[in-house]
Amino acid sequence: MPGAPVFESSHPFAFFDYFRVPYTVGGCDGASGFVGQIRPLEPAGGNVPRLLWLRSDAPVRPGGRLYKLGRYQLGETALVCHVSAESPGTLLASADSGWSRSEAITDAGGALHGWVWTHSDGSVFLPFDPGEAMHLLWSEGYTTVGRSKLRRLSRTAMVRGYYAVRPLLPRKTQLAMRRTFARRQILPTFPRWPVEHSLHDLYQWLFAQAATVARRPVPWIDNWPDGKSWAMVLTHDVETAAGVRAMDLLRSAERDKGYRSAWNFVPERYAVDDEIIAGVKADECEVGLHGLKHDGRDLASEKVLSQRLPSMRTHAARWGAVGFRSPATQRSWDLMPKLGFDYDSSYTDTDPYEPQPGGCCTYLPFFNTDLVELPITLPQDHTLFEILQHPNGQLWLDKAREIRGRGGMVLALSHPDYASDIRVAEAWRCLLGEFAGDETMWQPLPHEAAAWWRQRAASHLARVGSAWLIQGPAADAGRVRLASGSEHAYEGGTL
Repeated sequence: MPGAPVFESSHPFAFFDYFRVPYTVGGCDGASGFVGQIRPLEPAGGNVPRLLWLRSDAPVRPGGRLYKLGRYQLGETALVCHVSAESPGTLLASADSGWSRSEAITDAGGALHGWVWTHSDGSVFLPFDPGEAMHLLWSEGYTTVGRSKLRRLSRTAMVRGYYAVRPLLPRKTQLAMRRTFARRQILPTFPRWPVEHSLHDLYQWLFAQAATVARRPVPWIDNWPDGKSWAMVLTHDVETAAGVRAMDLLRSAERDKGYRSAWNFVPERYAVDDEIIAGVKADECEVGLHGLKHDGRDLASEKVLSQRLPSMRTHAARWGAVGFRSPATQRSWDLMPKLGFDYDSSYTDTDPYEPQPGGCCTYLPFFNTDLVELPITLPQDHTLFEILQHPNGQLWLDKAREIRGRGGMVLALSHPDYASDIRVAEAWRCLLGEFAGDETMWQPLPHEAAAWWRQRAASHLARVGSAWLIQGPAADAGRVRLASGSEHAYEGGTL
């Protein structure tokens, strides 16, 4: 690939880090105290265009009402971050008149707030920080943006109250309450359900901006190993002793189609015999920890977590479990890394029906410090059949096809506790049958998906002669991709 771009940047650029785009930090002076800039080292043409962005991590930021943290729209893409309404000339303290408005950014009410700007030399100015936008979606920080403190406290109190009274309520009463709430619930405009594409649309848009500045395709390390274009991960949470006895209602269909899966157990709610753990592993499947007691208290506070964590770690060590899933997908961005597991799978991509609604808005893995997060990307069987009363698993199939088409990770969660419901068992068989034999699919266990994501993050692209090669732990299995506009292709493919 003669002439492929290498970028240099004044500061770390989270988007390039995530997709392993080759760039160096340093040697490209920042335009101001709060603006970062990237330029290609080998520009195509005489001038050197730049990609500039407003840094959210800068010690000095533009102040006042023109620089606001909020919910915005960039076309059809939802943004949650700080956005400036100032022009590049003002922010860069420059008299340069070569800038012109390109794409409008509106606020939550639809009013114009700011612009993406382009320059006559091909440069692009982003009035926001893509890294901040990514982080506020992954971490669910958007749930507190634009909402009153009273409303947030009310929601927190409701969740805590739910868990406090739930053990006192008969199962039928619990289900009736949640079904009633679901019927009356007004679905949020963001994140949309059952699938939210905004973050991935932002990724494609940012690749297009980078390619515009570079004036050629941008190389990056593919999301999946061995040339696979998408991934399917199967997981099960075993909530009760009855679920242990019913495991084969789901596992038998997996065996028939050649799938592997992970089984998450609750060590202090029911007996988990060593023979059960050994049987799961003998079946080439994985064991994970599903909280300590399944009472919604593990992550209630740092104090509670510190009290429970030694027992959780003891059980995990005995089982050889390296992954965690919180009961009822209870989660805390600050507390999850303290669990000490290799990966967590407690975040949904989008789910307004859980006791803790929200979602990380992605169907790809990501990091929370050193913890790999594997988001649940299909609605839970309990939500689909018990709460929403769907007659079949068509929504599973539709969403899985959509994620496959976007090159994402289909991570399914079902419970053997509910598999006696013919709708659950049949929907599971249909999901497995739909993709059995799909040679474009990678079907890892969760710990394998997390290990790959670490290998990929620890690798980089290096120019060797006329080609880009992967160096690092992903060198053997990884593939180089090219991005130009919204189209992605393997190296040597057609863009």
